[in-house]
Amino acid sequence: MPLLALPPPIVEVKNLTKRFGETVVLRGIDLAVQRGTVLGVLGPNGAGKTTAINCLTTLLVPDSGQATIAGYDVVRQPEAVRSLIGLTGQFAAVDEALTARENLILFGRLLRLSKGAAQHRADELLKQFELIDAANRQVKTFSGGMRRRLDLAASIVVLPLVLFLDEPTTGLDPRSRQQLWGVVQDLKAQGITIILTTQYLEEADALADQIVVIDHGQVIAEGTADELKDRVGGKFCELRLANLADIPKMKALLADMGELITGELGDEGPMAIAAPDGANTLTEIVLRLESAGIPLADISLRRPSLDDVFFALTGHTT
Repeated sequence: MPLLALPPPIVEVKNLTKRFGETVVLRGIDLAVQRGTVLGVLGPNGAGKTTAINCLTTLLVPDSGQATIAGYDVVRQPEAVRSLIGLTGQFAAVDEALTARENLILFGRLLRLSKGAAQHRADELLKQFELIDAANRQVKTFSGGMRRRLDLAASIVVLPLVLFLDEPTTGLDPRSRQQLWGVVQDLKAQGITIILTTQYLEEADALADQIVVIDHGQVIAEGTADELKDRVGGKFCELRLANLADIPKMKALLADMGELITGELGDEGPMAIAAPDGANTLTEIVLRLESAGIPLADISLRRPSLDDVFFALTGHTT
């Protein structure tokens, strides 16, 4: 039985480039996003994530390459593209002098909803985003998490086909971040395609169907979270010694078990070694260190995280 062909991507980017003066920010980005999925875009500061989003949302004109949203070209058909997308940027776009309800009604009217429809939609969103108790407060009195929720609500007053979220949870406390994660999952369940840039690896791990890693304006890796983790390798032991002076002795003792990897903190941080035999490898390490009189502060067995993937690919953490 022949395999069914996938539908064409709802977002497609081919060889997109952008420079500012002598600085090349995008060096030929390629992306393909299927309808109703979440694409996580990872990268350090200055990697080109926001510039790519701004090109896709028609806020910037790329220098070369092509990008389409539902078949519409972002350069040649920007008005058609804008009618299909929503955007929540890194900074809240709502009016601080207005109340939460007034902001949402204003967005609804700007999007050509009738007065009654705009008021109804505002009340729906205030309830969905747990802002109903603060509906009549001026936004300038809101916490950071409340502002971000209101900003996201404003971007879906009319449900978009594609929603761009540019680091939506940066600076939020864990509870506010979890609330926004729930909203993103609800939007995906409604069939909305979401492109999410983030520096939080656990955020991409929790939300994204596919992940691309951008560094120095290029896509350096892509795949599911599990596929990217498999690139780093299988399970490994992460350990810390009670006494840093024992590290040279430990390295010699474990030399035949593989390379000992240190992070950005060097020997002062956790160290890792591949554990192809899982718990058996961990047991062997513990026995060797005990027999040599080298006390452990901590040891654990785990598979790679996206943070490990990012460090392996870029040489630094997010």
